[in-house]
Amino acid sequence: MKNMKNIIKLTTLGLVAAALITTPVWSLAQDAGATAASPSTNAPAVQKKKNGTLPFKGKLAAVNATAGTFTVGELNLNITSTTKISTNAVPATLADFKVGDNVTGAYKKTADGTLNATTLKLAAPKKKPAATE
Repeated sequence: MKNMKNIIKLTTLGLVAAALITTPVWSLAQDAGATAASPSTNAPAVQKKKNGTLPFKGKLAAVNATAGTFTVGELNLNITSTTKISTNAVPATLADFKVGDNVTGAYKKTADGTLNATTLKLAAPKKKPAATE
């Protein structure tokens, strides 16, 4: 009888230890599944940079130079006094851009959720390979 109690205690202890050991693995698998979800095709790719800015890339869906706003994919961004705007490495203004332009840049999200562009650049057009005869 005493032997049976020891076996039950050891079995229970082993099961508890196994459950504790595998818990972090389950947690990591759930996190990986959440981050593996595919992004919307309209949303630009987003990877956080070291200085707290997030890059964006895509076509301008809307531009309002008067209000100082523009839209890329599903991002509605604001121009601030510190936003660096350029076309072909030449300083520019938001009025120099038009809907459909390919742009790149970076933005920061404020505490109230506003997205402020830190940079906005006209993306260089992709060069097509020359046809050879």
